[in-house]
Amino acid sequence: MSVLDLFRLDDKVVIVTGASAGLGVAFAQAFAEAGADVVLGARRLEKMSDTTALVTAAGRRALSVQTDVADPEQCQALVDAAVAEFGRVDVLINNAGIGTAVPATRETPDEFRRVIDINLNGSYWMAQACGKVMGPGSSIINISSVLGLTTAGLPQAAYSASKAAIVGLTRDLAQQWGGRRGIRVNALAPGFFKSEMTDGYQPGYLEAQLPRVPLGRTGDPAELAATAVWLASPAGGFVVGQTIAVDGGLTIT
Repeated sequence: MSVLDLFRLDDKVVIVTGASAGLGVAFAQAFAEAGADVVLGARRLEKMSDTTALVTAAGRRALSVQTDVADPEQCQALVDAAVAEFGRVDVLINNAGIGTAVPATRETPDEFRRVIDINLNGSYWMAQACGKVMGPGSSIINISSVLGLTTAGLPQAAYSASKAAIVGLTRDLAQQWGGRRGIRVNALAPGFFKSEMTDGYQPGYLEAQLPRVPLGRTGDPAELAATAVWLASPAGGFVVGQTIAVDGGLTIT
């Protein structure tokens, strides 16, 4: 097998949550281009049609399942649908997430819990459901954030807490499933990427943060998606339990 062949995921089955917009779309397209069939999960079923079109344009099959990852039963239903359609699950991209920017003295319990339910609990329910059916050589990639490692000038206690917790969740699942079951669990910690979530930031916020980024720019979603393909593929086969920052150097400043 050549070096480039190590990055292929031909005929693998990948689940991408949060696949209706933003980085989820980039993940789905990249995995299809790497040769995988893609199962798309998101709350907004109608918005996954564009993502489906990108997957099929790459010559791969797509299945869309309406899913709120905060509900364990819906997570299980997504995995069941993937197995029923394709017979297996090889890769999970735990991408679904929401963010808030509420000062800590004003954030309500419901607001805080909603972020934790989707970002942290949802990642666990999805990993749990996939872990039951995945075989040796499979890969789970949790999407954390640099805000789980540093701060970024916004009041984001719930979001930062959820993303920091994903780092610990990743480490523990990697230890539980890596040697015994051959499932590699890792995390990516994206820096500043323009997405549907960042569209809600105050005008000029991203630009004001760029002096903290050694590369001096926001990331291209394709760069993050390519990192996920590497991490899920045989090329990343000896990487286990790691959180990899894809941030233009933000976390070294």
